[in-house]
Formats: sequence, C-alpha cells, structure tokens
Amino acid sequence: MKLAIASLLFGSSAAFSPALSGNKFTSSTQLSARKPFISGNWKLNPQTKDEAIALAGAIAGAVNEESPDADVALFVPYVFIESVMEKVGDWINIGAEGVCPEMAGAYTGAISAPMLKSVGVQWALAGHSERRVIYGETDDYINSQCLKLIEQGMSVMLCIGESLAEFEQDLAGSVCAVQLKKGLKGIAKEDLDKVAIAYEPVWAIGTGKVATPEIAQSVHATCRAIIADMYDQEAADAMRILYGGSVTPESVDDLMSQPDIDGALVGGASLDAEKFGRIINFKTKVAA
Repeated sequence: MKLAIASLLFGSSAAFSPALSGNKFTSSTQLSARKPFISGNWKLNPQTKDEAIALAGAIAGAVNEESPDADVALFVPYVFIESVMEKVGDWINIGAEGVCPEMAGAYTGAISAPMLKSVGVQWALAGHSERRVIYGETDDYINSQCLKLIEQGMSVMLCIGESLAEFEQDLAGSVCAVQLKKGLKGIAKEDLDKVAIAYEPVWAIGTGKVATPEIAQSVHATCRAIIADMYDQEAADAMRILYGGSVTPESVDDLMSQPDIDGALVGGASLDAEKFGRIINFKTKVAA
C-alpha cells in the first residue's frame, strides 16, 4: 500500500429516495481521481491507554502492501494521541477529535491547534453532530475551528449531516448547504487541500442504520455541486467527501463503489480491529 497515510433499515431506498429524487447533480470525476480516505473516530473510547495501544496496533496490522492505495487515519481521545502515534508509526495518521479555536488563555479543559501540532497531529475533526447537539457547537464556532487549524498549517475534516426529520422533509441538501457554506466561510480555494468533508446523516450515527449507497451517493453529489457553486468545478472535483454513519464491513464495498463517495468516517466499527481492518481493505465493485 502506498501510504500517505444493505438496504436502508427502513426498507428499500424508495422509502426515502423521494427526498432526493429531484437531485440532478452528477459526478464529473470518479474515485480514482481522488485518493480514498478511510478514517475511524474512537469518540469516548477505549477506557485505558493500554487498550488504546493494543487496538491501534491491531488496526495497523491490517494495513499492508496489498491494501488499497488510501489515506488511513484514526481520530482518538487527546490523552491517547502520543501513545497511539508511537504504536502505529507511519502506517496510520493519528488525529484529534476536536480543537479549541482559541490560541491560549482562560479556557479550562481546552486544547488548542498549536498544542496538537506540537505533538505531531495534522488532522482534527470539526462539526461532528455529537459536538453540535450535545455541546452546542454552532456553525460559527465550527468555522473558527476550521480557520484556526488551516492557519496553523493543519488539516480539518468538516462533518455535516441532517437529522431523520430533516431527511424525511426533503431538507438534506438544504441542511448540508448551510453547514458547508458556514463551515467553509473564509477558507480560500488554495487551502481546500487541507479540508475533507464527512457527510454523516445524524440518524445513522451509532444506530446501526445506514443509508443505501444510492441515497448516500445522491447527497454526496449534491455536496459536490454546492462546493462547485461556492468555489468552482475544479475545487469540487478535488474535494474528498467521506460517508459516515454506521459504516460496516458489509456496507463499505457498495459505498466505496459510488463515484462521489471518497472514503468513510467510521465510529463503532473502528473499535473492532477485525471489522475496521476489513473496511480499510475495501473492495470497489465494477458496474456491470
């Protein structure tokens, strides 16, 4: 591996496809034009340093010369970052699950971009739905996280996605448009190589529910069209857009075979080395 690092549970895709049936956007590029990016988000797991080191080592063992030519990253709790980095070496990029946009000062419990950079972190998450919902992080706050990371020469994975109610009301595209436009505000085209987008329908995170590949592809194509409108087609074609939301070994191949799905942000399955190893070693399918 050259490292730089299902049907929908509710039934057939027809059950939810009307919300996106008007989408006319199509991809002008294929996954082969963008390097795949497989990432895991450990969230508040595991519970000890020893467990984190063991899990990271087992995941790194799944990456080999036969693996797809993809970037692989793990977003882990702050306290495990250096230990996990030491364990995986150059095989996997270790990122942070968040960042405070402030540089220094009276912000108890906060971790700044320079702090992360000083221990070797290159990537951090911003905008995950759990941060939006549980901790009240706003689009403006998330934008400030993105800007601060890029200012420090680091990279950000901007997470976006709609709730089930919004999806059923045909608002997936509108929600993603707002979150993209606000999250990327002030970021110049020349800095977009430091950005990846993770589309995570909120109703699929940690629930075992996963959108059909066709539904996920439709929203990804919409997101790419929004980026083209914000910047230009070149920027849109270069942007890596990952799918997140209960990605599993059983669903990853179909998802990664879609032209606008460039990778995965994996939650629960990234805590199982065997499952996440299979996701890292995804197999794209050739259309008949």
